[in-house]
Order: sequence, then C-alpha cells, then structure tokens
Amino acid sequence: MNKSKLRRKILNLRKKNSHKKLILDPDRIFRFFKKNKISFKNIGGYYPCNHEIDDLDTLNFFRNKRANISLPIIKENNQMNFFEWTNKDPLKINKYGIAEPLSVKKIYPDIIFVPLVAYDDHLNRLGYGGGFYDRYLEKIDKIKNILKIGLGFSYQELKKIPINKYDKKLDLIITENEIIQ
Repeated sequence: MNKSKLRRKILNLRKKNSHKKLILDPDRIFRFFKKNKISFKNIGGYYPCNHEIDDLDTLNFFRNKRANISLPIIKENNQMNFFEWTNKDPLKINKYGIAEPLSVKKIYPDIIFVPLVAYDDHLNRLGYGGGFYDRYLEKIDKIKNILKIGLGFSYQELKKIPINKYDKKLDLIITENEIIQ
C-alpha cells in the first residue's frame, strides 16, 4: 500500500478512535529519561490537532521540571523552526489550521516530540506528507544531536512503513502503552 492510502486509512482510524481518551503518562516518560540519563533542558513539542495524541500535559509536566518548551512555527518555503512557549502564552492559527506561538525566541530543542500518522517497530514514521519534520530534522542534525521521539497511539503501528531517502528515522516512539526503542 502506498503512503497516501496508508495515511488516509490511519487518519480515518484515528478519527474513529478519537472518542477514546488515550493519554501519555508524563511521569513514565520522566522516569525513562532519568533512568537513561536523558537531558530534557529544551523540549520541542507540538500543539495537537486532527486527533493527534495530546502532548500538552507532558510538556507542562516537563516545564514544571524546569525544561524550556517550544512549539514549531512554519515559515516560507515550508521551513519550520521552534520558538519558546508556555501554556500561558497566546497562540495564533496558521494557514494549515495549526496553533503556533507568537514568540520570537528561537529554540534548538535537545528533544523533539514528533506527531505521527503511523509508525513501525523499526522507528520509521509516516507523517502527513508535507515533509516539515523531515526537513527540520535534516537541518537541526547539522547544528546539534537531538533525541527524536515520535508520539502516537498504539493502534497506529503498522508492520512496515514505506520509506524514501528523505524520511528521517526516530530514536524512540512513545504510545499510551509503551516506549519503543
């Protein structure tokens, strides 16, 4: 099955399951980071939309642990950067209907939470097809080494995600049930 068909299939499945209140456990993620000595000084997240798994409680949890939190802003040429954000800061809606911070303070995350449409156990991710995260991960890899964590629901796992040379592998995938490494 090609990426477009897989994407439609999983997005429909996600919509059908949106009534289930499946959540991430921030404390489990924190314990995993501590156990594995993972620094979480700067975390890039996303503002959930389109029935994505909600990372806002996790971001606020880590803010309370003194992490700097940032969200992406999409610029011209489909480029994306991360900018400082707190849950008290106002947001604006971009042309894709996604909430973005108004901040002008750019942050280069140490950890980035990446939304996904589907994933496999080889840490491959199927996104929405715009390439925003793949381009950003390519760019930031030239600046610093970051931990790339896909966030999704366990039912979004597929046997195999078709990939190409532009697709960036994740380092971890966290679902409501497990952490895949």
